[in-house]
Amino acid sequence: MDYFARLQDLLKTEKEEDRKNYRQLTETSPVTARRANGLTWYPIAIRGSEMSRGDYLTVELERTTHQEIVHQLRFGASAMLFSNHNPKEDHVEGVISWQSGNRLKLTLRTDELPDWADGGKLGIDLLFDDNSYEEMQNALKQAAALAEKPNEGRLVRILTGAQAPSFHTDTPAFEHPRLNVSQKEAVQKILSANDVAVVHGPPGTGKTTTLVQAIKALIAQQPQQVLVVAPSNTAVDLLSEKLSEEGLNVLRVGNPARVSERLSALTLDSKISAHPSIKEIKRLKKQANDFRDMAHKYKRSFGKSEREQRKALFTESRNIMKSVENTEQYIIDDVISKAQVVAATLVGASHYTVRGRQYQTVVIDEAGQALEPACWIPILKGQKVVLAGDHHQLSPTIKSDEAARKGLSTTLLEKCSTRYPEAVVMLEEQYRMHETIMGYSSSIFYKDRLRAHASVASHLLHPDESPLAFVDTAGCGFDEKTEGTSTSNPEEAAFLFKHLTQLVGVLHQHYQKENFPTIAVISPYKEQIYLLKEQLEHSPVLKAYSDKISVNTIDSFQGQERDIVYISMTRSNTENKIGFLSDVRRMNVAMTRARKKLVVIGDSATLSQLPFYADFIAYAEARDAYRSAWEYMEN
Repeated sequence: MDYFARLQDLLKTEKEEDRKNYRQLTETSPVTARRANGLTWYPIAIRGSEMSRGDYLTVELERTTHQEIVHQLRFGASAMLFSNHNPKEDHVEGVISWQSGNRLKLTLRTDELPDWADGGKLGIDLLFDDNSYEEMQNALKQAAALAEKPNEGRLVRILTGAQAPSFHTDTPAFEHPRLNVSQKEAVQKILSANDVAVVHGPPGTGKTTTLVQAIKALIAQQPQQVLVVAPSNTAVDLLSEKLSEEGLNVLRVGNPARVSERLSALTLDSKISAHPSIKEIKRLKKQANDFRDMAHKYKRSFGKSEREQRKALFTESRNIMKSVENTEQYIIDDVISKAQVVAATLVGASHYTVRGRQYQTVVIDEAGQALEPACWIPILKGQKVVLAGDHHQLSPTIKSDEAARKGLSTTLLEKCSTRYPEAVVMLEEQYRMHETIMGYSSSIFYKDRLRAHASVASHLLHPDESPLAFVDTAGCGFDEKTEGTSTSNPEEAAFLFKHLTQLVGVLHQHYQKENFPTIAVISPYKEQIYLLKEQLEHSPVLKAYSDKISVNTIDSFQGQERDIVYISMTRSNTENKIGFLSDVRRMNVAMTRARKKLVVIGDSATLSQLPFYADFIAYAEARDAYRSAWEYMEN
């Protein structure tokens, strides 16, 4: 099918760009720079090793310093153990099979540790992620082949626009006391769909709550195993936890990002360790490791009989591991078959433990952030798919501008929402924002269909406080500065904290420290975030509330909310350039994080070049929410 050939080409372009970026980041970088970029743990210590499936050695490693650096080493990623004495030669590749906190397990493509591993100066480098791209390419090839088959290819043909979806007309009306009208309608749509249903969940509308009840209802309607996936570990974790709280037997494949006890209890490792047959496995593994240790006692310069003895011990160790693998497989099959919900990331859906399984229903959450080729990995395992998300919020991260421009940035959620309005239910009642904060977003993105629930529609920080402010810095001489690819605006940052300090002073009269409102300070620009974080450190008044204030990029606040949100727009120049502020979806996310007060600080002269911002400023003016920065300068 041309449809999939095109996607394969776009994915290839994306992979090449991704690899090029990765090379630039790593090949010429010293270990300190790679560590700072989150691609390397160094130094590390080996805390243990054991034989694992297929005669491979798994080593447990611990990051011993620089533990505060955010890193990208995740379960399932390819990584390389290296010695910094001679990194060009002394390295061995493997796959991260477990990661939690400052420890991880690396399954090496070898059956013993190399000699250089005893010499210290060890580190672990993240390798380029070929595996995810291979999984996506394979899924696209399989989907193309399946589309040609009259019966099995029905779902593929519907999702690619070649055939229309169908619905049962006789599904009993779904009732639930805690869901509102549009949430119940969404569950009803999912239950009646034969092949595809779309839940469009604008900010704060209870999408997760709706999905959890829909999955419960699907299993009650027809006992089945449901595959639940999302692009990020965090989204998978949230759904896994909520489904488990509702009493469903959830199996979380892969490693949770949030390491809570409740979540780790849902993992395969945890369920295996609670299995009655695990004692036998432990005994056999110890025996296999003992034989291997004995074999290692024979040094490499030895005679024929020692060589034979060493070989016999290795053979014995391998035979025991074969028996371990068989018992493990029995336990894994037993645990998986009892699960009502299997939860994983999109690529994690092809994890070796669940690779061959098929499901009645596949639920893809955060589908507005999911790359289409990655969605096909779980879709091929189901007969019916539920896409949930919001294509007016953040789109997938794409490295190649060319691939994005040619269509890779258009998600399956977007395509299905446009093609099949009959399959879509939009959740219309939001439980987060004051109606004035919600209003602009609702008119621009959601055709004015959003309503604020009575519990939030008019909630304020205190009776005399307004919910919205646009503070205009035009004419103040707050000029942006560009370093490399990122932009900052030091004067705007200083002004933001002056404004926030004044607000905190007022709120101090209305709140105690323990119930003080939560505050987010966000900007689209990383360089501005560094500046804002630095300035916060030097603000004695605000530092006292540091546990209530988060400073970060817009992307990191997707799915979150705070009582007060400040947005530092950053751009201010005479050429009226606004760069990626023109990505209005990102700005939709930023503006809809606030519950009770939204403060946008920016230069109207620069921003008004885009109708989206010109209209927002007019919206603020009409609600007496427009202020000039000069009003605060004199105070």
